[in-house]
Amino acid sequence: MAALILPSDWIKNWDKSGKNEFLQFCQDLAGKPSVHEFVKNLQTALYELCWHVIQGNLKVDVAASLLADVMDLRDDLPSVLADVFCILDIETGCLEEKHKRDHFTQLVGACLFCVPDGVLKERLDPETLESLGLIKQAQQFNQKIVKIKTKLFYKQQKFNLLREENEGYAKLITELGQDLSGNLTSHLVLENIKSLIGCFNLDPNRVLDIILEVYECRSDQDEFFIPLIKSYMCEHQTLCHMLGFKFKFHQEPNGETPASLYHIAAALLQHNLIALEDLYVHLLPLDSNIVEEHKKVILEAKQIARKLTMVVVPSEKTEDKEKEKEKEEEKNEKPPDNQKLGLLEALLRIGDWQHAQSIMDQMPAFYATSHKSIAIALCQLLHRIVEPLYRRAGVPKGAKGGLMMPLRNKQAPRPAESFDDLSRDVFTMLCYLGPHLSHDPILFAKIVRLGKSFMKEYQSESRQDTKDKMGPLLSCFLSIADQVLLPSLSLMECNACMSEELWGFFRLFPYQFRYRLYGQWKNETYGNHPLLVKIKAQTIDRAKYIMKRLTKENVKPSGRQIGKLSHSNPTILFDYILSQIQWYDNLITPVVDSLKYLTSLNYDVLAYCIIEALANPEKEKMKHDDTTISSWLQSLASLCGAVFRKYPIELAGLLQYVTNQLKAGKSFDLLILKEVVQKMAGIEITDEMTVEQLEAMTGGEQLKAEGGYFGQIRNTKKSSQRLKDALLDHELALPLCLLMAQQRNGVVFSEGGEKHLKLVGKLYDQCHDTLVQFGGFLASNLSTEDYIKRVPSVDILCNQFHTPHDAAFFLSRPMFAHQILSKYDELKKAEKGNRQQQKVHKYIAACEQVMAPVHEAVVSLHLPKVWDDLRPQFYATFWSLTMYDLAVPHNAYEREVNKLKMQIKAIDENTEMQPLSKKKKEKERCTALQDKLQEEEKKQLEHVQRVLQRLKLEKDNWLLAKSTKNETITKFLQLCIFPRCVFSAIDAVYCARFVELVHQQKTPNFCTLLCYDRVFSDIIYTVASCTENESRRYGRFLCCMLETVTRWHSDRAIYEKECGNYPGFLTIFRASGFDGGNKVDQLDYENFRHVVHKWHYKLTKASVHCLETGEYTHIRNILIVLTKILPWYPKVLNLGQALECRVHKICQEEKEKRPDLYALAMGYSGQLKGRKVHMVPENEFHHKEQPVRSATPGTLQNGPGNTGKPAATASANSGKGKEGAVEDSDKSKDKSQVAQKTASKSSTAANKVSSSNGNSTPNSTKGSKEKDEKEKTTKEKKEKKEKNPGSTPEAKGGGKEKQKEERSSKEEKPIDGKEKMPKADKDKRKEDKKDEKTKNDGKSAEKEWSKERDVSNDSKIKESSKTEKNAGAGNLKSLVPRSEGVESEREQKRRKLDTHSSPSHSSAVKDNLNDLKDTASKHHPNHSTALSKSKEKDDEKKDSDKSRDRSKEREKEDRKDRKRDYANSDREISQEVKRRKDENGMNSSKHSKSASPSESPNSNDKDNSKRSKSTSKDKSDLAKPEKTSGGKKESRHDKEKSEKKRDSTGAKEDKKHHKSSEKHR
Repeated sequence: MAALILPSDWIKNWDKSGKNEFLQFCQDLAGKPSVHEFVKNLQTALYELCWHVIQGNLKVDVAASLLADVMDLRDDLPSVLADVFCILDIETGCLEEKHKRDHFTQLVGACLFCVPDGVLKERLDPETLESLGLIKQAQQFNQKIVKIKTKLFYKQQKFNLLREENEGYAKLITELGQDLSGNLTSHLVLENIKSLIGCFNLDPNRVLDIILEVYECRSDQDEFFIPLIKSYMCEHQTLCHMLGFKFKFHQEPNGETPASLYHIAAALLQHNLIALEDLYVHLLPLDSNIVEEHKKVILEAKQIARKLTMVVVPSEKTEDKEKEKEKEEEKNEKPPDNQKLGLLEALLRIGDWQHAQSIMDQMPAFYATSHKSIAIALCQLLHRIVEPLYRRAGVPKGAKGGLMMPLRNKQAPRPAESFDDLSRDVFTMLCYLGPHLSHDPILFAKIVRLGKSFMKEYQSESRQDTKDKMGPLLSCFLSIADQVLLPSLSLMECNACMSEELWGFFRLFPYQFRYRLYGQWKNETYGNHPLLVKIKAQTIDRAKYIMKRLTKENVKPSGRQIGKLSHSNPTILFDYILSQIQWYDNLITPVVDSLKYLTSLNYDVLAYCIIEALANPEKEKMKHDDTTISSWLQSLASLCGAVFRKYPIELAGLLQYVTNQLKAGKSFDLLILKEVVQKMAGIEITDEMTVEQLEAMTGGEQLKAEGGYFGQIRNTKKSSQRLKDALLDHELALPLCLLMAQQRNGVVFSEGGEKHLKLVGKLYDQCHDTLVQFGGFLASNLSTEDYIKRVPSVDILCNQFHTPHDAAFFLSRPMFAHQILSKYDELKKAEKGNRQQQKVHKYIAACEQVMAPVHEAVVSLHLPKVWDDLRPQFYATFWSLTMYDLAVPHNAYEREVNKLKMQIKAIDENTEMQPLSKKKKEKERCTALQDKLQEEEKKQLEHVQRVLQRLKLEKDNWLLAKSTKNETITKFLQLCIFPRCVFSAIDAVYCARFVELVHQQKTPNFCTLLCYDRVFSDIIYTVASCTENESRRYGRFLCCMLETVTRWHSDRAIYEKECGNYPGFLTIFRASGFDGGNKVDQLDYENFRHVVHKWHYKLTKASVHCLETGEYTHIRNILIVLTKILPWYPKVLNLGQALECRVHKICQEEKEKRPDLYALAMGYSGQLKGRKVHMVPENEFHHKEQPVRSATPGTLQNGPGNTGKPAATASANSGKGKEGAVEDSDKSKDKSQVAQKTASKSSTAANKVSSSNGNSTPNSTKGSKEKDEKEKTTKEKKEKKEKNPGSTPEAKGGGKEKQKEERSSKEEKPIDGKEKMPKADKDKRKEDKKDEKTKNDGKSAEKEWSKERDVSNDSKIKESSKTEKNAGAGNLKSLVPRSEGVESEREQKRRKLDTHSSPSHSSAVKDNLNDLKDTASKHHPNHSTALSKSKEKDDEKKDSDKSRDRSKEREKEDRKDRKRDYANSDREISQEVKRRKDENGMNSSKHSKSASPSESPNSNDKDNSKRSKSTSKDKSDLAKPEKTSGGKKESRHDKEKSEKKRDSTGAKEDKKHHKSSEKHR
């Protein structure tokens, strides 16, 4: 014994205290309730006591008397003592000490009176019994035991079997089969059964078998048979073996186990009469077979799916069909029953979920429920469990439904009374059910409605702690939706009602939860279940079938098929449809139209599928050339716009996706937002607007909708409201604006690092256009409160959110307008006054109140220095106004009203429109729209008048001009005009109109001339830095500016009225202040025309420069700008020809290399040719013709009253401030010399053109021989030309021009007489002329050509040296056919262009400013002196003398040449006819090339910029141009002569060229 219970003290002091303590101990043990604990401890105590007796520590009699006392404590103690004796018997039998064995025998003998003999005989050894005298002989006793055991266990008892004892079993069956409806109980029947067994000696096992048989026949009597079997049965195993035997009996190949057997097995399991483990081994099939079968099913499903997606050849199809037939036949052979599933079904039907769950756990997932009967049984059980909760919380209003009674047995799961009860069993059962809930749509609807009810309860709960407790339930519902509801929907047969029901539940989740569910459904669920694998394949197959046949004509039937397919498997269907749309964008329209039969859930799934397709990481968003956005993305964006507009789909997910992409610095997906806003709100962003559309866009909302967009924008009210709600509910409006504004720069600096420049430009444009479009949508759709609440002030936008200033004001502009109007309404209500004046004052007060904080806010946007010239008030006014505020588009309103009137008339005349109510309705709509437009026009007119009054009052404080007017204009252009003119098409128009308005308002310190000059002078850098769309807007801005300038240029009266006495046209620049100015300070009309010509020239120069760079961006942008300004430029013929020539060259160069540039150039070239009829020669553009008629310089220059006044001429010439000092002096001197200088000047221009075009690059190191030869040839060609005056293509009057020239030469004689110049002076002049020739041959020509040589490449020099003669001849030939009259016009144009001051781009405006200052100082009374006037008169006299001498010499030479050439010309006529056809086109092109004066100034930039830099060299500058030009003329004239002698065919080609160029004109 390990631990002694009896202490040794008790034995030592046995008599004194030990005996009593032992007795007390036994009494305590006997009093304990636990039988097991009592027996164990008492056994130990008795054992120890007896052991002390055996060892001799206690006397036998003492111990025997004590044990007798202990036996009285409990009835079972003798049995316990007998067990102790049994153990001691074995132990003492093994001991060698004989005395111990004797002591044991004595003790047992002393205790015989308290332990019965029978108990001792059972437990003690026969030898011990013999020594005690209980038996006589041990050997006989052993034999007797063997006999009894044999009889009991091995000898078969002869019970009566059924056939042997019919009566007994018959009575038994009668007893069990009697009516059980009365007071008969199982107890009474059991007594009768016992009697029958005893009476007829029936086999008890056979009786039990009969009881089970009867129970199987009467399986509804559970309450009777279960207690009967319980009370009858002895062992569980026996019953289990009997049931197992019954199941084995039905396991034959074609055997079918009856349902009643499953039922009784299930009932016995439920009442724990048998164990599942014991019965399970008797059932077939084996678990291993079930797993194999499941794998086989999955494999088959995958094979079917593969076959459906594969392309099969017809011959293979027949073979496959045969194989499928064979397989079906094999399947038709009925397999043996799955007894495990039958038992499972029975368990579920009686509600034994624990045992059912155990069986299902033994099988693969969803294997059991994939059998319809099991699934339905489980569904029925679920119905009963959820019934009470469904009745309380799930039944919709008005629905009745059938009540389902709960199961009667107590062992079944308890019904759910609350949502918490669902987590007990219901969710687990649903998870086991999985996609097979599809077998019971009613239960599906119940679960969905319970979920809907729970979500409403969850959302209405205000306390957070309660919400937290409900969190696990929410997770359970989400899991059920994912694992059960959506897969079940896939297996349902196109049940639209279930889809709508499910949407009622799902829409209560945030879109993030829903999209997660759809993602799982689409990408994972279909791979988990064999059935779903098949369904997916079938859906794709069906989708292919429908999409192949979908056209615009069969949208309705195809739409129905798509709808039917989408109710169950929307994710698979939409995935396929979207993949098709990405390939074929022409499917978009029919697909969108065919989606009208979808359910709400399907639309939501479609939104998810679109986002998933957009976010596909495997798809490249750029095409392979990396310059354009992929077509699949464009197709999806287009689909988004159409689908979201037409159908009520939630937009939040898509908008959030775009926002997230922008956050990540990716701007490709802005295309989606652009399309969605365009389609849903009807707001288009395009730079290809017509003038009429742009005009309409400056009106109110109604006019914009009617006339401002390309598409007919109707019925966007609902869709734009949905878009607005989505943006506001999810707080995405402002973040999207800010992200787009920031992303514009991000595209260039962050995103565009490795991308092609063309793509970067496109992305920038897309980002910008979407911002403008989105901002426009917010401004027109958000209420005033919503807008003001969400958009912060300008300074916060710029400084805190780093929004560019143009975007910040664009977002804030609607807010200012809203606030001013609301404040104005407040003031009107507060003080009622109807007078217009009072209204204006109130409006101005409202503006001041609203804009005052803005004026303070804008100060922080720029450096303090900026505000020295511009006032914050002016800056804020410019950025806060729009075209709506500046002008009313009366024409646009009238146009739209007339359209509506025409519509009404057409409706009246339309006899086909039926019924009459429809006619009436249409007419009412048109009339209402007409009234709205007229009302809107009236409202805008009042508004514009108020705004103009406000500006009139503000204008005096706009510009401070503390530094100079030049600085003021710089800042105005830099901070206001240039950022805004490229922001949008309407802003471009606004900028031009605002400049005009500031001029019209006579704003102090604003120099209109400077402003226009700075805009037109240097556009190269501006154009080069634009994107494609920005260049369109910039072109529109220039177009509007040119329109204004052209209007002023067109008519003296308009100019005098709109500019005559305006401070903007002062030619004196002071720091500030306008003192009214003298008339002398104003730029007169004629000089303004010169200035306009200069601007046209500058534009030509810049355009040609851009076209010659070869840079893609430069060429594209300048072509776009030129196309935009085509209505107003070019107006001058030679400038137009220069452009045409250069653009033609671009067409030839880019045809193969860059097709997009070729297309642009061809488009412009065609339009330019169409505009040629509107172009005028230069002398008509700014009067250079008039001085030719009278030799007096400056006549008719300042109007009719100034004829013949040299002083007035001088002052007028000095007044041409914008032309530059050099140009003024040249013009005043050269007007009297035009006739003499034409030939040499034209050759100079031609050579310049050819050199700048790269055709010939003369080398300054060549000897004077080449120059002399060229001069001779040009002179001879000139003489030829004079012989054929009638063939000049440009001469409008033909002979008239010649007559004019003759008149002018005749008039020179009387003038000579009047001036009385002495002969000696004339001789001196001749000598001077010769000197000038030689000097200029050596100096000016060398300077010019050397500078040109430096610019050109060495390779060009080599090429030009080889082809110099031919090219030179070609260029000269194209210039020959001109009469003297037209030649004088050309001479004036070229003279004008050559003498232009052409500063480098960086210093252009400064130089112009200096020129203006110079001229102003010359003609201002304070700065002019008598000396300068007298010098100018002397110079003019000298010039006139020179011109007379030259003209006389030329006449003599011409007469000689004519005589010589008449004889040659007759010979060459026949050859000319042959060549005319061949060279017609070539000569005309050469002619157009040679007439490109805009290119020649490039070589003279350095000379001219030097001239214009300082004002101290005015006098010397006046002399230089005369010398240079004179020298050039003479040298070129000589070259013409020499070339004429060499080239005898010149005259022939000249004649041809006359005719070809005439056609060309």
